[in-house]
Amino acid sequence: MVFATVIIVGSFFLIVGTIVSKGFPALSWEMLSEIPSGDFYMGGEGGILNSILGSLYIAAGSSLLALIISVPIVIYINMYLKKSSWMGNLTRLGYDVLFGMPSIVYGAFGFTLMIYLGMRASLLGGIVTVTLLIIPIMVRTMDEVIRTVPKELFDASYSLGATRLETSRVVLKQVAPGILTAVLLAFGRGIGDVASVMFTAGFSNDIPKSLEDPASTLPLAVFNQLSSPVEEVQSRAYAAALVLTIVVLLISISARVLSKRLSKNKI
Repeated sequence: MVFATVIIVGSFFLIVGTIVSKGFPALSWEMLSEIPSGDFYMGGEGGILNSILGSLYIAAGSSLLALIISVPIVIYINMYLKKSSWMGNLTRLGYDVLFGMPSIVYGAFGFTLMIYLGMRASLLGGIVTVTLLIIPIMVRTMDEVIRTVPKELFDASYSLGATRLETSRVVLKQVAPGILTAVLLAFGRGIGDVASVMFTAGFSNDIPKSLEDPASTLPLAVFNQLSSPVEEVQSRAYAAALVLTIVVLLISISARVLSKRLSKNKI
């Protein structure tokens, strides 16, 4: 166990240390506050503000949309179906399969769907595709959390004359920390994925002003800059990766802090 722990912790510090050592020297306020110029990927001036905002737009929009879809699904399979119901078991199996499916498959499906609907690569296409990607994460995470709620809580609610919908509200309040964790896990997966948005969100040096505009993301910016033959641009790629790492780290810290606060409301 000690050996495994050392390997995992050592790998973590090795990865983060590499990103910090190579990315921090290239990080500047100009890079964070400006959009790239025409020759940015050949060593020109500018920054990655478009990619930062594009990532936040896609991750936030898809997380909100996935939450709206996932909560009713989880309530239905836990509150309206019996535990041994074949439909509930089949639903969980389906989401387990979708959970492990590579993100490039979602990107290909989203691209095919966009062609069928006559859509072009855009912010909306990226949000819809990432939503499909993170729904299984939310559903399975929230499902496992709700299944840990004691049976006595359901019995107490029903004994007071509460309906299933009213009992669902009580249960959701009790599992609020778990739901928050699921949302932030999905947000972190959405903001860091590149394969699902490569064909659907497109790429642009400008900040998207509407859902129909193409949008760049930080993972795409890292990929494009690492592909440049210019050493300075490759250093910027590590700086963009450092920004993405900091964002994910802040999400993890926020999840822990908010979960502790929401846990105070649990019985």
